[in-house]
Amino acid sequence: MAFKIITDSASDVPQYIIDEFNLHVIPTPVVINEKDYFDGETIFPKDFYSILEDKTKDIKTYHINSEMFKRNFEPYAKNGDEVLYMCFSTGIAGTFNAANLAKEELLETYPDFKITIIDTKCASLGFGIPVYKLLLMQRNGADKETIIKAAKHFCKHMEHIVTVETLDYLYKGGRLSKLSYVVGGGLNIKPMIEIDENGSLVAYAKVRGRKKAINKIIEEVGKRGKDLENQIIGVVHGDREEEAKELANILKEKYNVKDVVISYVGCAIGAHTGPGVIAAVCENESDGEFKEYLYK
Repeated sequence: MAFKIITDSASDVPQYIIDEFNLHVIPTPVVINEKDYFDGETIFPKDFYSILEDKTKDIKTYHINSEMFKRNFEPYAKNGDEVLYMCFSTGIAGTFNAANLAKEELLETYPDFKITIIDTKCASLGFGIPVYKLLLMQRNGADKETIIKAAKHFCKHMEHIVTVETLDYLYKGGRLSKLSYVVGGGLNIKPMIEIDENGSLVAYAKVRGRKKAINKIIEEVGKRGKDLENQIIGVVHGDREEEAKELANILKEKYNVKDVVISYVGCAIGAHTGPGVIAAVCENESDGEFKEYLYK
C-alpha cells in the first residue's frame, strides 16, 4: 500500500523526470488517418511534428475516456494504494469528467479506494512543473495531505505565456475567427496566449514577428513571476529545441531562476497549436510553506 502521484501526457513531463521518479503517465489518444496512437507510448512528439507538417495526413485528438482511466486506475485500487491524479484542464478537454466517471465506477467494486482527482486548470508544463515539484516533496518526506495542499497551491498560481509560429492550427481547431486568421497571417501577427482562471486558452495580446513574441515571453515572465530565483520554471516547444534552449538560457541569466525544465509540447496540445509553438510557465506566488520539502 502506497500513495501514488500520477498524471496524463498533456502535462509534457520530460522523460528524464518520468524515469527518475517512475512516474505513471496516462497517454492521451491521437488519431492519424483514422488510426489511434497514444502520446508518449506509441507515438512521440518529435515524430509527431514531422507528421503534422504533412498536409496529406488527417490528424485529430480526443480526450482519455472513462474506460481508459478505469484500466489505469484499477491496479491501484486492487493493491490498496492511494492516488493523486493531476489532470489536464477542463477548460480545454473533458478529461476531468471522464476520470471522475471511472472513479465512481471503481468505487462500486473497491469502496475503500482513495483517489483524489485535481482539475489543474493548466496545460503542458503548466501542470507538469507542479507534478515534478510534488514528486520532489514526496521524496523529501512530505505527507499526503501536505502534497495535496501544495498541488492546489501550485496550480492556482501558475502562469502560461504562449505564442505560436503559425495561426493555421488555431484557426483549423476553431479557436480563431476567419477575419483574425486572414489579417493576422498577412501581417505576420503572433498572438500571445494565456490560460485564464477557468483553465481555457485565451489570446490577450498581439505582436508582429517571432522575435518580438519571444521577447514578450521574456518580459512577461519578469512581470508575472514571483521569487524567480527560487523557482523551477518551464519552457516548452513544438519541435524548436534550439530556440527553447536559448529562451531558457536567457531566463536563467536575466532572472537568475533556480532551474528551467525544457520539454516538447506533446501530441495532444501540439495538434492544435502546430509546430513552432513556444511557451514559458512560472508561478505568480512563492512556494511559501512548501519550500522546506522542495530544495533539500
